[in-house]
Amino acid sequence: MFNLKGRVAVVTGASSGLGKQMAEAFAKQGADLAILARRVERLEESKTELEKLGVKVLPIKCDVTKTEDINNAAKKVEEEFGKVDILVNCAGSSKDAGVLTMTDEEWDFTIATDQTSVFKMTRAFGNIMKKNNYGRIINIASMYGLVGNTAMGTIAYHSSKGGVVNFTRAVAAELAKYNITCNAICPGYFETELTSAVLNTEEFTNYMKQTVPMGRYGHNGELNAGAIFLASDEASYVTGVILPIDGGYTCV
Repeated sequence: MFNLKGRVAVVTGASSGLGKQMAEAFAKQGADLAILARRVERLEESKTELEKLGVKVLPIKCDVTKTEDINNAAKKVEEEFGKVDILVNCAGSSKDAGVLTMTDEEWDFTIATDQTSVFKMTRAFGNIMKKNNYGRIINIASMYGLVGNTAMGTIAYHSSKGGVVNFTRAVAAELAKYNITCNAICPGYFETELTSAVLNTEEFTNYMKQTVPMGRYGHNGELNAGAIFLASDEASYVTGVILPIDGGYTCV
């Protein structure tokens, strides 16, 4: 089960963190890859490592907030592989502040990067999937798209990820007739380049121990099983699902 050989997976935010981990996981299951990010030099490094797993890898420099970049990336992927089977919308960033202090610029940046980009990517690559009557779209939302928090003010992030959650349901309903599924993963606290500065403070670690039933942060690779399952042929009847992988944060 869960063999992805012959499938083509597109992963955004693939230069580091969760995106890079999931790209490697797909490669280990046999999928060819298009890896997208702004830091193309890192993608080239990843290409060298991933191709040792026996798959084809296409690195593409892409800023997911720019429509032209996304459309050009979609064109390159279709020219190279002739199809897209799997899309993982993982790229994201945020500027954190509470609702009373957040600026327009901080709000607009976060919404554009974490929510609007998911729409633009899904539009571009979903149209390729439609041609082949097959697709697996996986949106990386967040447990913060399901609940609030008392540790820090990050209102735009909560809002953008909540938008991704219901965007996922809407796309699942709309594209089912094209044999395209759309699901979301809601990660909990995982240490990445973007989060390590916050997570490794004593204050936040103590907060995590009080609020996460498993009492720890997520480890590298612990998101991969969910992504592989949702990307697989075996998950053909799974769509519109919102899957928290959060050590139990959202169950209490």
